Amino acid sequence: MNRKFWRKNYKRLDPDEVFMDSRNLPSFNDQQFEGQIEKPISKKSAYILAGCIVISALILGGRVGFLQVLAGQDLAHRSEQNKLRHSVIFADRGIVYDRHNQELAWNNPDRVYIDRPGFAHILGYVGYPNAEDIARESFHPKSLIGKSGVERTYHQLLAGQAGLRIEEVNSLGEVSSNHVLRYPESGDSLVLAIDAEVQAAFHRIIAEVADSAGYRGGAAVLMEAETGEIVSLVSYPEFDPTVMSKASDRQQIASYILDEDNPFLNRPVAGLYSPGSIIKPFIALAALAENIISPEKQIESTGRLIVPNPYNPDRPTIFRDWRAHGYTDMRRALAVSSDVYFYQIGGGFESQPGLGIARIEDYVRKFGFGRPTGIDLSGEATGTIPNPEWKEANFDGDPWRLGNTYHTAIGQYGFLVSPIQAARATAALATAGRLPTPTLIKRDKQLSPVVLDFASTDWQVVQEGMRQAVTAGTAASLNVPYVQVAAKTGTAEVGSQNQFINAWIIGYFPYENPKYVFAVVLEQGRSGTLIGGGMVMRRLLDWLKQNAPEYFTVD
Repeated sequence: MNRKFWRKNYKRLDPDEVFMDSRNLPSFNDQQFEGQIEKPISKKSAYILAGCIVISALILGGRVGFLQVLAGQDLAHRSEQNKLRHSVIFADRGIVYDRHNQELAWNNPDRVYIDRPGFAHILGYVGYPNAEDIARESFHPKSLIGKSGVERTYHQLLAGQAGLRIEEVNSLGEVSSNHVLRYPESGDSLVLAIDAEVQAAFHRIIAEVADSAGYRGGAAVLMEAETGEIVSLVSYPEFDPTVMSKASDRQQIASYILDEDNPFLNRPVAGLYSPGSIIKPFIALAALAENIISPEKQIESTGRLIVPNPYNPDRPTIFRDWRAHGYTDMRRALAVSSDVYFYQIGGGFESQPGLGIARIEDYVRKFGFGRPTGIDLSGEATGTIPNPEWKEANFDGDPWRLGNTYHTAIGQYGFLVSPIQAARATAALATAGRLPTPTLIKRDKQLSPVVLDFASTDWQVVQEGMRQAVTAGTAASLNVPYVQVAAKTGTAEVGSQNQFINAWIIGYFPYENPKYVFAVVLEQGRSGTLIGGGMVMRRLLDWLKQNAPEYFTVD
């Protein structure tokens, strides 16, 4: 375009004409794009805008400074943690079965236990580890560990191997993606030697007899004589393992803790009781082994043994029998449980020599009393065998006396044993010397037993005496037509004034080919109570005959 033409035909506009007030152009038509009207910005608006910008800059700068300077290190750490997070994938615990593959404990999805009384002390329960557990075993704080029973003993086998997951987490704490680094491996299953049906029946019987006869509680063991496999292990009263595992019923847990009958005590394993006369078969074997007496020699019991007092002849010491038995040989003495007979072979009297406390202690220890049996449960008690050192330590230096030996020989005077010890020792009586290691596990290969060296004729004498106890003695309640049983009863006086009793029975069956041994004790009944362990075993034998007759068959 020609520059001259431009200048000639167009008028130059001054700035004031551009920003003219629209009030000066009333005929201006902005809808026809005839021009543009602009209004100057006021100083007040400019100041407000500038102020907002400054304030926003200060707030933003302050926040940036706080995040970078004061909280920078913590936020950086959190940022790193939030990016990738490792989490544990807990494995399912293994299932626990009885010997017939009945489930006793399983996952559903939490740990579930068989809903029948009698299994609490066998199975135990699981729970979260405490600080001591974490420090000792490095358990994860949220993992479930065995607290008692086989859950504790075989925790490593049952627990399996935990898995590991890596998660990507966004700034809101949401998992945006995850990847399994290691898959969990479920725990191995565990097959027990326990027969669930026998266990439930045995527990019910003990509970009914104990409650009806006024006993505080009871314990029982039914065990295979050769292998030591435990068919039934009863402790009454007990707790609910589901309540303990869930740990939600605080009131019920508190009631367990405050219960004077101590439902947490695993009585067959950790309970200690005066054995009373169930110790007599072992004293008899010791006397035969030491040639203290022949099995045919008879000792008279008039109901008491009178020991002269050389310092005061008018005041002899009298040791009482529970009744007058007349003349008894060893077999008969075992059958009728003559105290006078065992006073004499234990401590001696007139021309009859005695074992003495040292040999009594030595022989009963051979049968496993006073030491752990090795059962696969925690908290096993060892018991007490009285001796001069024990008395001196517990009775202000008082010396050992002949009467102490007499009372020890009949299972009194501080003598304490557990039911599992009694059952194991009975297995040696039944098998003529094989002392097995008790186990709750059904094993393909058993541990080698301890073998006790006594003459076969000595074993036979004691076995015949225990059989006579059933056919014509203190264990006559077990004289049933469907199986031959050998047994020995015991009644131990306990309490500060002998106002209570522990009522025992041990034995085995079938007599000719022993397969199972048993030990039963009813705890702290009133003195003079006539119902005892024999009643419990009779009811169990009747139940077995009706519901599980295979226990009486001989291979």
